[in-house]
Amino acid sequence: MTGRVAGKVAFITGAARGQGRSHAVRLAKEGADIIAVDICSEIPDVPYSPATSEDLKETVALVEALDRRIIATEVDVRDLDALRWTVDRAVAELGHLDIIVANAGVCIPAAWNAVTPQVFDETIEINVRGAWNTVMVGAPYLVEAGGGSVIIISSAAGLKVQPFMVPYTTSKFAVRGMAKAFAAELAKHHIRVNSVHPTGVNTAMMSEGLLAALNPAIENDPRLGGMFTNLLPVDHTESEDISDTVLFLASDESKYMTAHELAPDAGVTEF
Repeated sequence: MTGRVAGKVAFITGAARGQGRSHAVRLAKEGADIIAVDICSEIPDVPYSPATSEDLKETVALVEALDRRIIATEVDVRDLDALRWTVDRAVAELGHLDIIVANAGVCIPAAWNAVTPQVFDETIEINVRGAWNTVMVGAPYLVEAGGGSVIIISSAAGLKVQPFMVPYTTSKFAVRGMAKAFAAELAKHHIRVNSVHPTGVNTAMMSEGLLAALNPAIENDPRLGGMFTNLLPVDHTESEDISDTVLFLASDESKYMTAHELAPDAGVTEF
């Protein structure tokens, strides 16, 4: 078996489509077997269509076409017990776990005074508690394996303030800190923990409803619209671009990198 993560097993959340699917396929191309989870159902207030059971099946088909094993389950990352049961069952079948990619997340943009308690709570529960749950159910297996890589998908909004996204920006700064905190305590087990901070990525989150939801807020305060501008002359990146960074962090090429923020952000955090 050849590949940059050959023989490894990766646990990926939000894997039905978008970045999560791209990460699953990219790691599978490089030799990894996959544990994939996604809620595959609607979440209140989210302004774009949800992933579906068919989306998750497509991820399975794409990974299996690469002759890699995949165990896919519909589960909510907010449900710690269900997530633990899912990972325990999958690791029992696949034999071990080496890579964790905490990717699942939502963005519900609105001006600060239009954010409801429900929107704030949903965002924090999914983006922060969900990432914590993901690490908590997977990390014991990395300890058992004697090492591994944990990758938490944050955002440019976890490095630089992005307007009209108070809950999302709060959550993405939080998981940046979470990665550093886990990195400190897991280091003695040879486990690396890093965060990834993309600019806008061409997924359903961005293309279907996010921009439309942002527009009214930008119209009311157009000075802040420029904060979304990339330094490089591109409007967005693709999921596969972020998967390049995920693969690097999952592989031994980054074996001495931990507690860092990697930003495939087209320079948005510097502009």
